[in-house]
Amino acid sequence: MEVTETSLVKKVWKLADVMAGAGIGFTDYITQLTYLLFLKMDQENVDLMDEESKIPEGLRWENLRKETGEDQLSLYERILRTLSKQEGLIGTIFTKAQNKIESPVYLSKLISFIDQEQWLILKGDVKGALYEAILQKNGQDKKSGAGQYFTPRPLIDAIVDVISPKIGETVIDPACGTAGFLLSAFNYMKGQSMDTDLNIKLRNSSLKGYDITPLVVTLGSMNLYLHGVGLNSSPIVCQDSLIKEPDKKYDIVLANPPFGARAAGSVEIHRSDFIKETKNNQINFLQHIMSLLKSGGRAGVVLPDNVLFESSGEEVRKKLLTDFNLHTILRLPTGIFYANGVQTNVLFFEKKGKTKELWVYDYRSGIKHTLATNPLKREDLDDFVSCFSSEDRNKREETYNKDTNPNGRWRKFSIEEILEREGTNLDLSWIKNDSDALEEMKIPELLKLLTEKKQNISDAVTELQKELVECKL
Repeated sequence: MEVTETSLVKKVWKLADVMAGAGIGFTDYITQLTYLLFLKMDQENVDLMDEESKIPEGLRWENLRKETGEDQLSLYERILRTLSKQEGLIGTIFTKAQNKIESPVYLSKLISFIDQEQWLILKGDVKGALYEAILQKNGQDKKSGAGQYFTPRPLIDAIVDVISPKIGETVIDPACGTAGFLLSAFNYMKGQSMDTDLNIKLRNSSLKGYDITPLVVTLGSMNLYLHGVGLNSSPIVCQDSLIKEPDKKYDIVLANPPFGARAAGSVEIHRSDFIKETKNNQINFLQHIMSLLKSGGRAGVVLPDNVLFESSGEEVRKKLLTDFNLHTILRLPTGIFYANGVQTNVLFFEKKGKTKELWVYDYRSGIKHTLATNPLKREDLDDFVSCFSSEDRNKREETYNKDTNPNGRWRKFSIEEILEREGTNLDLSWIKNDSDALEEMKIPELLKLLTEKKQNISDAVTELQKELVECKL
C-alpha cells in the first residue's frame, strides 16, 4: 500500500495527541520527531544506498532502537549532547538539542512510529509536504509562540512569483524562520534548467538563511533537507543577522523579519553601513537588507505599518527612495498572520537607480480574512500578481481613477508626491469605506474624528436652539 501524505499526517496528529497526554507540547514533539527522523534517514542511507553514516558509531538509529526503557532514554540524551557539538549539517540539525521526553514509554512510542516507515524511499513531495503540514500546524499553536516563525505560504508564493528568481541567482533570508521563503524560491527555480552544475549549485550554495533561534534553525534545516536542499551542509546558520555587516552580497533578499523592539539583552548594534541606530527591529532589518543586495539585486520584504511612518525611520525611508528603486508596496489586511491585529506591507525594491514612481496595491481596505473561516489563499493575490507585471513593469496600468474608479486597488504615486508628505510617510491609502476607515484609524486620528463630530453636533444643537428662540419671538 502506497504511503500518502494524508495517511502519514493522520499518524503524526494521533501521536501528537498521545504525547500531549504526557504533557509534551506540539513544538517539543516535532523537535524530537525531527531529531529521530534524521537518525532514521541516516540509517536508511547506509542500508539502502550503501553510503557512509554521518553519525558516530554507537550513536546511530540501530543502536537506539535496540535499547529499551531507561537505557534507551539515556542513550538518546547522549546522542543529542554529542551531535549538538558536531560540525556541518549534523551540528545544525541538532543545534542546542535537548531531550523533552522524560518518560521512556513515550520515547519508545515515537521511535516505533518512525521505525514503521522507510522515509528515504518515500516520494520527496510526500516527505516535504508532511513536514510543511507539521510546521503549519505548529504555527497555529498559540501556546508555543511558534506563529512568529510562520509566514502564510500563499503570501510567500505570491512574493516569490513576482520576484521571479532565476536559477543561478543567489537568495538569502536573514530572518528565515522555518525556511518558507527559501523553499518557495527553490521550488520556483528547480525546474528552470536541466544543467547538472546549475542544479547542484541550487541545492548546495544558492540559498542562505539566518535565524537567531536554535529551535527554528533545526526545523528550517530539516525542512530544506527533506526537500533535497543542503544534504551535506545546511544553508541555515544560527546567528543574529544584525550584529555585523554582511560579508557577501546577494541577488535576491526575501524576508519577514521579526516584529517589535529588539530583545532586551541583545548585543547592541553599531554598524557603519547603518544610517540610523534604533531599537526598532524592522527598521534595523530593512537597513541590513539594503546592505545585502548586490548592484541590480532585488528584494521582497514583509514589514509592519510603523516602518512606513515612524519618525525613527524617516532617514532610512529617504535613503530607500534615493539610493534604491522602491517601486511597489503591497498593503496587507489583518487576519492572515497568527499574531492578531498585525497590519503589514510588502516592500519591493531593487538596488538599481532611484525611485521615480511608487505603485501601491491596496489589498487591505474592505478585505476580511480569518485563519479559521477565511484563510488567505494564493488565488486571493492573483490580481496583485497580474498588476505587478513582473516580466515588464513598463506595462503597468492603474486600476484607480479619481473620477471613474476611486476605489481601484492599484495606484501610482510620483516621487514628488511622496517627498512632499510629512516625514516621508509611505503609509499610502485612498479607498474609503466608513467601517474600514474607522477600523484602520490610529487612536489620535480616531480621537480627532470624534472631537470633530462632537463639535459638529454641538454647533448643530446651538443653531437649532437659535431657530427655536426666533420662532417663539
